[in-house]
Amino acid sequence: MLIHRRNFLIGTGVAAGSLALPRFAIAQGDQRPSITIAVQQISNSASLEPLREQSNVGERTFSFLYEGLIMRNLQGQMEQVPGLATSWKRINERTVELTLRPGVKFHNGDEMTADDVAFTFSRERMFGPDYDITSNKTLFANVMVRDSVQGKALPPEVMAVAKRSWPALEKVEAVDKYTVRFVNRTPDVTMEGRIARYGSEIISRRGYEEAKTWIDWARAPVTTGPYKVRSFSPDQELILDAHEDYWGGRPPLKSVRLVVVPEIASRVNGLFSGQFDFICDMPPDQIPGIEKNAKFEVQGGLIANHRLTVFDKHHPQLVDPRIRQAVTHAIDRQAIVDSLWAGRTRVPAGLQWEFYGPMFVEGWTVPEFNLQKAKDLVKAAGYKGDPIPFRVLNNYYTNQVSTAQILVEMWRQAGLNVQIEMKENWQQIFENNGQRAIRDWSNSAPFTDPISSIVNQHGPNGQQQQTKEWENDEMNRLSVAMETETDMPKRKAMFKRMLEICEREDPAYTVLHQNATFTGKRKDIQWKSAPAFAMDFRGHNFRIA
Repeated sequence: MLIHRRNFLIGTGVAAGSLALPRFAIAQGDQRPSITIAVQQISNSASLEPLREQSNVGERTFSFLYEGLIMRNLQGQMEQVPGLATSWKRINERTVELTLRPGVKFHNGDEMTADDVAFTFSRERMFGPDYDITSNKTLFANVMVRDSVQGKALPPEVMAVAKRSWPALEKVEAVDKYTVRFVNRTPDVTMEGRIARYGSEIISRRGYEEAKTWIDWARAPVTTGPYKVRSFSPDQELILDAHEDYWGGRPPLKSVRLVVVPEIASRVNGLFSGQFDFICDMPPDQIPGIEKNAKFEVQGGLIANHRLTVFDKHHPQLVDPRIRQAVTHAIDRQAIVDSLWAGRTRVPAGLQWEFYGPMFVEGWTVPEFNLQKAKDLVKAAGYKGDPIPFRVLNNYYTNQVSTAQILVEMWRQAGLNVQIEMKENWQQIFENNGQRAIRDWSNSAPFTDPISSIVNQHGPNGQQQQTKEWENDEMNRLSVAMETETDMPKRKAMFKRMLEICEREDPAYTVLHQNATFTGKRKDIQWKSAPAFAMDFRGHNFRIA
């Protein structure tokens, strides 16, 4: 429900003339402000480890803490820029050499060296002690795997993400104190992108080794970012302090508090009352109400993330691909964009982004909205009206519940009996109990190649196949071939064929719309949002007018 300022003031008993600006907390002896940011969640996994928390909310949280050798320009168009490495070069098709930035300090005061970088990508931290480099195989089980070197138990999800991100990494070697080489087992044109991707951030070797358990590490990681962990209460709050020795200059904030506020109305009310300085994940219908007050504004827009509807092809009602095809053709995506997003997002060209450059498949579209075609497919498949479960979270994604309600009505018009099942968490969403059929998801592109998206999430090592929702032999062969192919026209042809399989012939998912994120804030705070979930609070991007 749209919250109007007048109604808010009446409901709280505050006179309009007495509404004060939200006040920053000023730490004694330090004139820098401390801010509070209201988010709908900090981390889904109750950890602060990117290899365990591959999520939209995690990307936002970790932007305060973690940095990579190659970084994304959060104040530009997310292009690659020097980060903890000042430069990099290709040695050959399998090798990239990077020069480290000297003098970078971890949160524990240690200087970052090539040894820390090599350890970050080691079996001990990423792949597990049983990882076989030559065969690229790991013993995966639904139990914690014992790390014999550090005495820590690595969650299987960590190893799965590592293998997905680096399917053919042979080694990362320290050439000297400030030089490292990434060596792949096979040719890979995407190595620079993998180095820059979410999950390849650098950690302190000593910080990791001194942690008693993996979860102790994961809730207080020692990294290089502008802010460091003071305390973390999962599902409640995360308090960060400035990293005073940050290589990028003194952070502009003394501390940052991220607090979990699931309800949109509570986030908006808290902004107006001064309880919060920033509020995240604002639906477009809230923007006019916030901006009617001259003291506040909303920033944000399109990001490199698409909202998807995903299929479990093994559910009895979805085994026939014609039913999944009917689901895709029954969706009027533009109506969702217009009605729920006020035209602030768009229907993209399938699971791809224009920044793929020469790999972008021109002329490709999402399945057309054609209700009659959907009805014909339903009839041809012999569907008898049996229920099809649709698993949904309570607005983890912006407009998630309202989107689900619209989708169910669209599918009903095509003759599909889809029924919403509200779930509390992602574990319940993925639970394979024989009732998994359709679910919500999103898909990001952390670097400018289809490998980062369609292969990363829907290929043989992707989460959809790892959770046994969907598989396709041709898609898997193409995924493996594309990861080693260096001829760009051949790679583009492979990608186009992947789109045909995953979005048309044997649907694994269907794209709904490109995602967008909006942040409410005080208008007198000079701060620029990034074209991503990540939030940038370094020295150049925060000032009070």
